[in-house]
Amino acid sequence: MRRAREPLLGPARVYSQLLRIHPPSRAAPLCVAFSGGEDSTALLTLLAATPALHPRLRAVHIDHGLHAQSRSWVSICRATCRTLHLPFASRRLSLAPRRGESLEALARAARYAALTAALGPGEVLLTAHHLEDQLETVLLQLLRGAGVPGLAAMPAVMPLGRGFLARPLLDVPRAQLRAWVRSHGLRCVADPSNTDDRYDRNYLRHQVLPPIVQRWPAAARTVARSARHMAAAQELLDERARADVGRAADGAALSVAALRALPVARRRNALRFWIAASGRLVPDAPRLEEIAVRLLAARAGANPSVRWGPHQVQRQLGRLTLHEVPAAMPPYELTWDARRTRRLTLPGGRGRLELVLSAHGLIDAARLPAQLTVRTRRGGERLRPRAGGPSRTLKSLLQNERIALSERQQLPLLFAGEQLVAAGDLWVDARCQPGAPGAKRLRLIWHRPA
Repeated sequence: MRRAREPLLGPARVYSQLLRIHPPSRAAPLCVAFSGGEDSTALLTLLAATPALHPRLRAVHIDHGLHAQSRSWVSICRATCRTLHLPFASRRLSLAPRRGESLEALARAARYAALTAALGPGEVLLTAHHLEDQLETVLLQLLRGAGVPGLAAMPAVMPLGRGFLARPLLDVPRAQLRAWVRSHGLRCVADPSNTDDRYDRNYLRHQVLPPIVQRWPAAARTVARSARHMAAAQELLDERARADVGRAADGAALSVAALRALPVARRRNALRFWIAASGRLVPDAPRLEEIAVRLLAARAGANPSVRWGPHQVQRQLGRLTLHEVPAAMPPYELTWDARRTRRLTLPGGRGRLELVLSAHGLIDAARLPAQLTVRTRRGGERLRPRAGGPSRTLKSLLQNERIALSERQQLPLLFAGEQLVAAGDLWVDARCQPGAPGAKRLRLIWHRPA
């Protein structure tokens, strides 16, 4: 049977595809992620040839700074935009992978972060991903053990930063793009890293896919169809997750009891959706399982957490909260003669302490020790916040008041010897509180860092 002829590639086809996947593109500003390679050169040139788009079109080039010729590639991209009468901007990255970290993954994440930051409100970022890119993505995700979200591969359109990301060439074969570029004699960047088979995608492209496509010529289209089926399945999972998260919502947090009432599979689905909806990277399968099972099964008084990268889910008082993990700050210990000087600057940009006279102050000046030790938390600290009341652990006080973890890490503690006198400006021990009428009262103020 003769295969159907591919539709001709041209500005009209690309424009109609763009409007089909994202109708707001008819009026929105457009930004092409322009590497200068054949694919993005084809996309930019095709869009620039569309009169309805040209006035709203611009290009942004990301220079990863990984190759000695990268600055000359910026010049080629700028020259192309000058020829097309389009605005051009470039961003240079400074990449420093940690030991064991994939340079390929790091470069991709940094590139998208830079492109996201470059987008204006409602602007559409256009990338030149094509049919074979989708095939490679599905196979890479499969080899990495991805679930439905990963196997759905690259969506044609998705929210990104203050705007959107659209891929109008996903149904166009790579060969068509390259043939179009060469037939128009366009100058392109040739990045030698694209031929380096040490990178997973390149190895797949050069070593694995050729025999597959030789055996199954329609592999790219059939695998893309499978990806669309997965995307449709993911939409249904998202609908279910949206409903489950809505029932479990407690402000921005989630109710532990409501999550535990769900089957484990729905818990995972709801947690994945909740984390993704916050704009954070979803954790890998083992950490997601840890949140869905161990974290939710912990005893009522425990406050366990699961961390991945800079993100963390914390269980506390029957709720799950999601937040960034502040960078660890070194501990300190200072001596403060508070009777001689009423101000103390804390190290590491952690603000300053000040004692002021106040009719409502909680410290009796006569009971304030001559010398105080100011330091960070070590664990096990206790104080008696109310005369005649019980001694309480600082940990329980912080948890009951739902003090943010970032503030807990920086909270200055004031000691007289081994006795905790005050925890920042939150609590004062009963031994230092005013006991008699007319006592000279002081108020401790912690000027928190900006």
